[in-house]
Amino acid sequence: MFDSMASFYEFFAGGGMARAGLGEGWTCLFANDFDPKKGFAYQANWNVKGELKIGDVADVKGAELPGHADLIWGSFPCQDLSLAGVGAGLRGDRSGTFYPFWRVISELIEQGRAPKMVAVENVCGTLTSHGGKDFEAICKTFADAGYRFGALVINADLFVPQSRPRLFVVGVHDTVEIADTLISPGPLEPFHTRALRRAVEKLPSEVRERLIWWNVPPPGRRVQTFADIIEEQPSCVSWHTAEETAKLESMMSPLHRAKVAQAKRAGRRMVGGIYRRTRLDENGNKVQRAEVRFDDVAGCLRTPAGGSSRQVIIVVDGVRVRTRLISARETARLMGLDEGYKLPRNYNEAYHLTGDGVAVPVVRHLAQHVFEPIVEAKTARRQAA
Repeated sequence: MFDSMASFYEFFAGGGMARAGLGEGWTCLFANDFDPKKGFAYQANWNVKGELKIGDVADVKGAELPGHADLIWGSFPCQDLSLAGVGAGLRGDRSGTFYPFWRVISELIEQGRAPKMVAVENVCGTLTSHGGKDFEAICKTFADAGYRFGALVINADLFVPQSRPRLFVVGVHDTVEIADTLISPGPLEPFHTRALRRAVEKLPSEVRERLIWWNVPPPGRRVQTFADIIEEQPSCVSWHTAEETAKLESMMSPLHRAKVAQAKRAGRRMVGGIYRRTRLDENGNKVQRAEVRFDDVAGCLRTPAGGSSRQVIIVVDGVRVRTRLISARETARLMGLDEGYKLPRNYNEAYHLTGDGVAVPVVRHLAQHVFEPIVEAKTARRQAA
């Protein structure tokens, strides 16, 4: 049990999913988010005692952050970096908030309160956005501020039944020692993917010299499946009528209708996800298709602002086929939130809250294998002195 009582600041905090992943051994000194509705959810779940500030990160000043944090976490907006976004990258209004976020860190450094660690999270599109220049800009920002840094691509499907690959960049200030056991001499699977390695190869040599390869072990085999988290009688959504389900099936290509037929013959209850996609038909015309997957994993939760429609669940029991929207509680389970987590009553607000968040068990894994060993080593050295 980690009981060093480390401290952190949480930026772009949403509903506090990074806080949930860090756990009780960590004390939140300051949290910030632009969205008041997400702020209400944060307050409802975390017994807030003045540490939450709702407002633009550009209005946050380093001087107002109390204490000296061990960690700053920042899940800055992904829309301009995602494949579904407009491609503005770090120049965009939303993903560009990385820079005012880092301005706060710069102010803390000037005040002699450099955080020991900084972790940022975003979509994997960051690696290729603007030919890799956005990833380079993030890495250079870490390096120029006096941080050794390492990047990892972690898919939440290693922990929960949701395909959600995300890029994490974790930096450690030069004043903090890093144990040799935490660093690998080269990239390791599964967290140093081919795409990440290609992006690293493009970094300027002076930036790459500051890069480290985090040696993070993979988790044990996930046993939970998409079917395990499904509610038979959800409170906030209803099962579709037979006509609505038939309409969805009519939107499927022959291949995807074959997947449904295959599920009917499986001899067990099959749960899958349906996603609406715009595709070209055999004549080159754009048509909306319903595409289905039955691999025991949900597709990535996305909010409408990301350009994708909400997920539809399909349950096949022999010849019986039922469909409906995924429920708010099911989305929370896919993010690794516990059953006691309080969700907004409004379905759209709840979906937006979870779809914009970071998967809780991924944060816990990073905390266990990177953040906490660094904090504990520093605590041990201080006590020995």
